[in-house]
Amino acid sequence: MSVYDLLMDMTIASVLILVGQLLRAKIKFFQEFFMPASMIAGFLGLFLGKQFLDVLPFSGSVGSYSGVLIILIFTVVGVNGFSAGKGNGDSAVKRVLSFTMFRNVAFFLQFAVGIFLTLTLIRALFPDVSPGFGILMASGFTGGHGTAAAVGNTFGTLGWAEAADLGMTFATAGILTGIFGGLIFIKIATKMGWTAYIKDFKFISGDLRTGLIPRENRKPLGEETINSVSLDSLAFQLCIVLALAGGGYMLNIKLLGPFVLSGIPDFTVSYILALLFFLMFRKSRVYDYIDRDVTSRISGTATDYLVFFGVSQINVSVIVEYAGPLLIGILGGWLCVFLVMLPFGCFMNDKSWFERAIFVFGYSTGVFAIGFVLLRIVDPENRSHTTEDTAMSPWLSFVEVFCWSLVPAALINGRGWLVAGIMLAGVLASILFCVAGKMWYRCVPLAGRGGYNALEEGEGM
Repeated sequence: MSVYDLLMDMTIASVLILVGQLLRAKIKFFQEFFMPASMIAGFLGLFLGKQFLDVLPFSGSVGSYSGVLIILIFTVVGVNGFSAGKGNGDSAVKRVLSFTMFRNVAFFLQFAVGIFLTLTLIRALFPDVSPGFGILMASGFTGGHGTAAAVGNTFGTLGWAEAADLGMTFATAGILTGIFGGLIFIKIATKMGWTAYIKDFKFISGDLRTGLIPRENRKPLGEETINSVSLDSLAFQLCIVLALAGGGYMLNIKLLGPFVLSGIPDFTVSYILALLFFLMFRKSRVYDYIDRDVTSRISGTATDYLVFFGVSQINVSVIVEYAGPLLIGILGGWLCVFLVMLPFGCFMNDKSWFERAIFVFGYSTGVFAIGFVLLRIVDPENRSHTTEDTAMSPWLSFVEVFCWSLVPAALINGRGWLVAGIMLAGVLASILFCVAGKMWYRCVPLAGRGGYNALEEGEGM
């Protein structure tokens, strides 16, 4: 592969992503269902690629880009670190704790159900299916295309190459579930009186539909922290991310792999290295020059290209071969995210239960962006404390990264029942914590609960 092959691959991807954005801005179907431009582009790339029309001159290395992009994405998670706030009274503490336990249930449930279905129904019907199949539904639904790529790469090093295509298929099904299912839930909720801040579903702002933000509503991407006379600010942020991403990769292949433990995913090492960077410098002047908004945009850009390459390079023959297990897995994913809404969403949240549940439903089917879109529809002024309460549980990110890193090898090595038991224990422990702490709202009616009002309360955290 030459550098010009990389240029051509990125050119094709960029042109198709622009076409995807144009289609999103002009075609009502894509607007009504909030189809991401990168996903539209991915389907175009799949149709125009070698498996169908074969008119796109992709290089032979195009299938490896997802593995590199996911390292950048996880590195940014580490660089951005976390923030912890202080509760404003017992009610705020209970609100945050119950929401954290609710998020635990949403995460661990997908692992438990996916692995259980694989060990029982799927492998009974399809004996040749790898035991690692059980995590792929969770990697695609609650993880999204980025995590599906990471888990697929991990399985690839363990000898199961088809896992990447299957994970991308689950991720695509997950995002479609989040978009279509989320809108259906919102329409039902407004009719049933479950929503606290909107009464109908008629008005949705134009930028949500088309993706094009009017001039008067635009916000800066970030701040300049370095004078361009010395170094461009974006270049500085990119240097930090690339240095840590590449440093983690080199550390893994040169030191950890040969001398400590082989098989550790590259993205895990880069994430840990970036997190150590954050912990070392977060209270120093060095970190003052890190702009989280800009690094988040770097991650977002990598994610858009990852979605494109992931969808456009799905191996259709693998999907056909695994059609039965995929269907069962997707049905299991639908069951999990339905349970996130009802009953867990209303049982584990008091006020603004629907707004908080639809956000978790959204990101449990792909990416946080889907959750934020659904939340913005039902809580346009961000009164429900959902976003800040999400930021109050940063430890979940650590748990997720290590689950994605360690569980694939455990499943391949025949530890499926142990992993399923641990995940189920996580679900039950979270529920029992809420019950014991009087944060279980089973007897409260779904309609008429009211909502939190962050605009009147202040931030509350």
